[in-house]
Amino acid sequence: MDILYGLHPVEEALRAGSRQVDHVSVARERESRRDVRLEAVLDICRATGVRVVTEPREQLTKHARTDSHQGVVAFLRERKLLALEDLLNAPVGPSGHRFFLALDGVEDPHNFGALLRSGDGAGIDGVIVPERRSAPVSATVAKSSAGASEHVRIARVTNITRSLEAMKKQNIWIVGLDERGTPDYTEFDFRQDCCLVLGGEGAGLHDLVKRTCDHLLRIPMAGSVSSLNVSVAGAVVMYEAMRQRRGDAVPATAASKPERPRKGLGS
Repeated sequence: MDILYGLHPVEEALRAGSRQVDHVSVARERESRRDVRLEAVLDICRATGVRVVTEPREQLTKHARTDSHQGVVAFLRERKLLALEDLLNAPVGPSGHRFFLALDGVEDPHNFGALLRSGDGAGIDGVIVPERRSAPVSATVAKSSAGASEHVRIARVTNITRSLEAMKKQNIWIVGLDERGTPDYTEFDFRQDCCLVLGGEGAGLHDLVKRTCDHLLRIPMAGSVSSLNVSVAGAVVMYEAMRQRRGDAVPATAASKPERPRKGLGS
């Protein structure tokens, strides 16, 4: 059984309704400043028929293995992740183009959670993660995502490179983020089916994954460090993609260039 803790993750799990909630435990010693938000969670429990148990705060800390549970812990049926085909066969969103996020070795649960939160906000159609070299969808990820992990569609794949190749065969551009790439991320036209690929902490994209990408984009840096944290970099690019897809503006460089042949697509 999976455990979620924290007001936002528990509330979003209850609202999403995608997984069966066995019960919710709340701290017997409630902090007055948390009462309003906690009552909102309890209202959802009552409305959905979820059982509520009152326990000492120390017991909740044992359940969550941390004292940052904010006085609420939920016990849910284990989550079953999707297959790549589930993402590819899903209906296309309102933008008319599919936009996926693939994580090549993101192992820090806080980065993973932050990316899920940004991805949910930017309206991505799904996240692809490998079976190995990836943080599991844990309670820490849920807390870091502020509950967005319960809403984002996540597919777990055996081999990230083969999955990217399969996406290319469906006319999806594979776009990696690399500090030595070109062009800048603002110069790429995201108003087409594409998948943004982010590398792991420190190492970045693996060589084979990098060679699989149709384009390698960069985020220009004006300071002394050469790159951003992966969760920050991912958020920057995902929101640029959302901005373009909303029709706010067309990248000047992309608009001024003739359309390039779709080299590498479907290889």
